[in-house]
Amino acid sequence: MRAATASRDLRGSNAEAVIRTLNLIIRGWSAYFRIGVSSRAFSSLDFYVWQLAYKWAKHEHANKPKDWIVQRYFGEFNPRRGDRWVFGDRGSGRFLTKFAWTKIVRHQLVKFGASPDDPALTEYWTRRRRKDVIPLIDKADWHLLNRQNGRCPLCGALLLHADHPPSSPIEWEQWLRATRKAISRKAIVITGPGTPDAPPAQLLHAHCRQRLVAATGKGPRLLPAREPVPFENTIRRYALR
Repeated sequence: MRAATASRDLRGSNAEAVIRTLNLIIRGWSAYFRIGVSSRAFSSLDFYVWQLAYKWAKHEHANKPKDWIVQRYFGEFNPRRGDRWVFGDRGSGRFLTKFAWTKIVRHQLVKFGASPDDPALTEYWTRRRRKDVIPLIDKADWHLLNRQNGRCPLCGALLLHADHPPSSPIEWEQWLRATRKAISRKAIVITGPGTPDAPPAQLLHAHCRQRLVAATGKGPRLLPAREPVPFENTIRRYALR
């Protein structure tokens, strides 16, 4: 499994780097396989990843007793879960996501006769694919994304490439990494109405808004900045619902 290779490669790294790397792998694989009967397999994988995390900690602190390692790296890091065996970093508060926290989503059967090549069913396939994607932004922005059909109103291009789900666990990992990077670097901005009669809030590409301001000397008003939603919280809120 990729997690085993990653844990070996991360020897010498700190706990936060281990968590950041393994979380992408765990979320990518759990997002891809969550449509199957995966509860028992997810539990087994959690135990396997726990063993990898403990082995990493033991390697980093070869001279420390087991009780010291457990007290430092394991505890109830996830306040929403009553699990004291969650691997985490007490300095940053980050913790390792578990496969079992992913809600199983049964595969929805395609309606009879619906072909993806039928141009009359384009809207049906667009809605179906969009439901399979895990959003990594807060709930209000996700509603805006749906209202805009996932596209920037200025250029018409996709905001988060969220009109189709990744087709493999590794593609899920890459999608999660790219989306988190887009949010953290503020590649997407939200605008708000300047007056009650102005258009409603919209999501735009940051570079599209900059071009609009450069061309016209003015642009859509930005809404007041919100506190960023922690990555782990957005995963729990949407991917695990």
